[in-house]
Amino acid sequence: MPTTPLVTPADIDAARDLLADVMHPTPMEFSQALSTLAGTQVHLKCENMGRAGSFKIRGAYNRMAGLTEEERARGVVAASAGNHAQGVALAAQLLGIEATVFMPNGASMPKLRATRGYGATVEQVGSTIDDCIERAREVEQATGAVFIPPFDHPAIVAGQGTCGLEILEQVPDVGTILVCLGGGGLLAGIATAVKAVRPDVKVIGVQAEEAAAWPDSLAAGHPVPVAKMTTMADGIAVGRPGDVPFDLVRDLVDGVETVGEDAIARAMLFLLERAKLVVEPAGAAAVAHLMNRSAEAGDEPAFDPDKPVVAVLSGGNIDTLLMLRIIRTGLGIAGRYLQFRVTVADRPGSLSGLLALLAQERANVLEVQHGRTTASLHVHQVQIGVTVETDGQEHSKRVVDCLTEHGYRPVLAD
Repeated sequence: MPTTPLVTPADIDAARDLLADVMHPTPMEFSQALSTLAGTQVHLKCENMGRAGSFKIRGAYNRMAGLTEEERARGVVAASAGNHAQGVALAAQLLGIEATVFMPNGASMPKLRATRGYGATVEQVGSTIDDCIERAREVEQATGAVFIPPFDHPAIVAGQGTCGLEILEQVPDVGTILVCLGGGGLLAGIATAVKAVRPDVKVIGVQAEEAAAWPDSLAAGHPVPVAKMTTMADGIAVGRPGDVPFDLVRDLVDGVETVGEDAIARAMLFLLERAKLVVEPAGAAAVAHLMNRSAEAGDEPAFDPDKPVVAVLSGGNIDTLLMLRIIRTGLGIAGRYLQFRVTVADRPGSLSGLLALLAQERANVLEVQHGRTTASLHVHQVQIGVTVETDGQEHSKRVVDCLTEHGYRPVLAD
């Protein structure tokens, strides 16, 4: 049976009024490339282009603006992998409140620097958000500072729900909204805002497969902790759904899907190349699901062709080194990197002949390695390992076929 919601559309309207002087609506970008894939119009809600680089300022400011003067004087504590940390730090700066934020070891350096840059004190604890929440709660008990949760509070959910109001204004005929899913604050807020006005709109949550607590929790009827999390999408790597968002998601959301790490990497690369948007792994989850569904659908549209789809890009705060690794991974998944080794005679001209053939096939050579000590090689043989850049799977196949036709026996890397 549905329960009385802790967050109402009126709460979200009030949060919208409160945030009017703090942030402008984030952009909504039409994507022709994704529209072609999905068989319907696809729009991208660019929370990655908002203040502090994500949607988190919405909920953090809404919660902290409601503190009493006595509570503000005690300061606030928070726990976050990065985006909520920046939202809390920025809100604290705007409201004149001292903030201490606990972030996991291994948190993105840009997120650490940005959080400190907004004036918050940062301490690194444990390896997960849950470790940080535990420490923040201890400090709350010891000092009286007010804990600002990343998702599990009505004011946080109401603040995040303002994103849903903007979606309805920017794409009035929207048919489906895809939202990344961690603790559930953003999804619950958007669903509450949207369903109150347009109950026909499908709202779907998308979670990383390697940190998917929601499917089991919804099946059980209550939040269930996940045993292990190994996803690069740190922004949605939450071990247990929030109690406040849970009932709203259960009652209002049309479905929860999961996406793998390869799909996330592919989506990030697609957004970078085709939409010119830098998005962190968690922020690309909705587009990853969209691309998966499009690929599975074949010639049939995966979504209603008469109703636009909106994919929420929840954040863009990503470490540059991680972005480089993901780009390499995404290129490999897309078939844009081809790695192979061939055995040739160890004499002048063998390498130049191989390279000339690759040039003929327009394969850009990125790396070449020689090996003469492999046990399977004869005295007058050398093994050459080559990494080339191609246009995709079909181009890679043409390169391999060409090598084979000219007497090489390319062994592809796993």
